[in-house]
Amino acid sequence: MSCNIAIAGVTGAVGQEFLRILEERDFPFSSVKMLASARSHGKKLTFKGREYTVEEMTDKSFDGVDIALFSAGGSRSREFADAVKKAGAVMVDNSSAFRMDPDTPLVVPEVNPEAIKDHKGIIANPNCSTIIALVPIWPLHNANPVKRMVVSTYQAASGAGQAAMDELALQSKDILAGREARCEAFPYQIAFNLFCHNSDLKPNGYNEEEMKMVNETRKIFSCPDIAITCTCVRVPVMRAHSESINLEFDSPITADEVRELLSTAPGVTVLDDRENNRFPMPIDADGKDDVYVGHIRQDESIPDNRGINLWVCGDQIRKGAALNAVQIAERLV
Repeated sequence: MSCNIAIAGVTGAVGQEFLRILEERDFPFSSVKMLASARSHGKKLTFKGREYTVEEMTDKSFDGVDIALFSAGGSRSREFADAVKKAGAVMVDNSSAFRMDPDTPLVVPEVNPEAIKDHKGIIANPNCSTIIALVPIWPLHNANPVKRMVVSTYQAASGAGQAAMDELALQSKDILAGREARCEAFPYQIAFNLFCHNSDLKPNGYNEEEMKMVNETRKIFSCPDIAITCTCVRVPVMRAHSESINLEFDSPITADEVRELLSTAPGVTVLDDRENNRFPMPIDADGKDDVYVGHIRQDESIPDNRGINLWVCGDQIRKGAALNAVQIAERLV
């Protein structure tokens, strides 16, 4: 069944990825509206061999639209949510605006696709790091409940948008040329450096990005008691996030059992070549749909073989954002 779609924030990094993925997956649409802020009004974009004109997003933009893919920031999502619903469309939102709203499904299609049917006009896309972690954790949790997760993320510049990616490239050139690095998109130098994630700190000392992993995982898994702690770090990688994941299970599980479970898990590619010390790298995941998993090993500090360590890499712009939203949209048509 074809539908009429709108892409809000089409000129941004995720918006551009929406267009690539919709074309690659031959998404069934009858019409598409290219929406952005006033400063992009009139810009020309080519999609599936046809030229489109970017329109300024207004309350009237969603008339006749069935699905609106949003990547325009939380404030814009909140601003236009009522207009989308009034038009009878469904908003699939990449921002954090509605993720923890109890009436809004928070969906990773490989994990909880059944939640989509409960939407009331809005479906939320989880945070990129949450998606990348949960795609491989879910099949393990299904087989043997996870009691505790300890996650450290190594997040690429892509997570902060195109301006941050441009800044990483520019800073790298400047530093190699002996010039001082200029910081605009990030508060600190990102080239040849790393720093704790630059999201707002909460009263408990964790930053907002770290708490997203905690709260979103509990909601997606429908498991409010699962113990989770997280440390999020920005690293000088252009695209694709990496994560070190330590899992404590309810019952014993071996590294070989984990490899077997993940070898058939949807959205997962196992890259676990111990002989050559070859495990996932961001360049493996860059531009790919799957989450790459490797360096699978027993956590010998946890008794009774109940602990496992994983290393994962996933493309933040694709599976961590645009692809996940398009997969949700595919289940709506």
